Amino acid sequence: MTTLHIKNGHLIDPANGIDGLQDLFIADGKVLAVGSAPAGFKADTTFDAAGLVVSPGLVDLSARLREPGYEYKATLESELQAALQGGVTSLVCPPDTDPVLDEPGLVEMLKYRAKTQNKAHVHPLGALTMGLKGKSLTEMAELTEAGCIGFAQAEEPIEDTTVLLRAMQYANTFGYTVWLRPQDPHIGRGGIAHSGPLASRLGLSGVPVMSETIALHTIFELMRASRARVHLCRISSAAGLELIRAAKAEGLPVTCDVGVHHVHLTDADIGFFDPNARVTPPFRSQRDRDAIRAGLLDGTVDAMCSDHTPVDDDEKLLPFGEASPGATGLELLLSLALKWADDYALAQPQAGARPLARAVAKVTADAARVAGIPAGSLAVGEVADICVFDPAARWTVSSASLASQGKHTPFLGYELSGIVKATIVAGQVAFQR
Repeated sequence: MTTLHIKNGHLIDPANGIDGLQDLFIADGKVLAVGSAPAGFKADTTFDAAGLVVSPGLVDLSARLREPGYEYKATLESELQAALQGGVTSLVCPPDTDPVLDEPGLVEMLKYRAKTQNKAHVHPLGALTMGLKGKSLTEMAELTEAGCIGFAQAEEPIEDTTVLLRAMQYANTFGYTVWLRPQDPHIGRGGIAHSGPLASRLGLSGVPVMSETIALHTIFELMRASRARVHLCRISSAAGLELIRAAKAEGLPVTCDVGVHHVHLTDADIGFFDPNARVTPPFRSQRDRDAIRAGLLDGTVDAMCSDHTPVDDDEKLLPFGEASPGATGLELLLSLALKWADDYALAQPQAGARPLARAVAKVTADAARVAGIPAGSLAVGEVADICVFDPAARWTVSSASLASQGKHTPFLGYELSGIVKATIVAGQVAFQR
């Protein structure tokens, strides 16, 4: 059995309320002790984390690995390497692969392929309907047995509300979670930017906020009828967050996440039609962005995800309206979460809350709780998935600095804080810078 001692690090483990200098002792891939060494412990490897933060490995609620079907955009190997470089040890992948993850065999193959890489843990979402076509339900029980942790429609809204109601009733019977990105199937379809003065001025077709809010009203009505547990993916608007806040207050079993780039950017960042800023849902107004930041703070927003969507040059280096939406994000998740913490600390220096710990919670413990997976905690006996990072070190986002095959992000050229020094998966150092 291999043993590891991580010493002198600032341990931040929000799940267990730890935020201070503590050593970690690891044996057999699990956390053996926190603080002081157990009797007779001898470390095969000692890692000196002086001046560094030691946290649970990051949990990413949306990362498209592009396998199967889109290997020309990215491969499992490249994207799982990107995850390690970003400190991500567990990730949830949506079902919109080719073929769609609607058959147990496909899920088992993806799980097997991911396991042989010996990198991050991959948790697939199964398709809610066959082929994501919104007509007939998938065999959710079989897909769960194959390893799916929930069911989603990715970017394909279900037009027939009866189908969605049946899906939610079925999911509730077995205790499955339905993951939905709220978007009306008709309003804003084909739109490419946030409906507002900027889109009008640039002559871009718009996606109004009500595309999100109408869908939310529908989802909440169906939740009241079915009592199904729903996780809402990548909320983009202030009005949407208000509805979610009310639904949570009412006691509906709902959680939500935001894409980490929506925490920082607005529709103004499209600039002169920058295709790297073409994402789904679109960047919205400054008011919407500020509401997302406040929602992270008050707990309305449960987690941040990278919404990692690698796109190749042929589909990105096009006029804004023709470019494929999506940005690479696995390696930016930590830095952009830290940036939110820094901005918050500057804005409210007297608040007394520890912003760094809050940012870490949103990409570890809180995300793991939403996904219902055993991750995001460094309690004794838990799997030793760990991210060791330097929160103060700065790096510049460039194509060369990204391991992901997708080199497109609106943050190209930005200087960000937070460099991952080591990523440990199940007690093994999987990546070291």
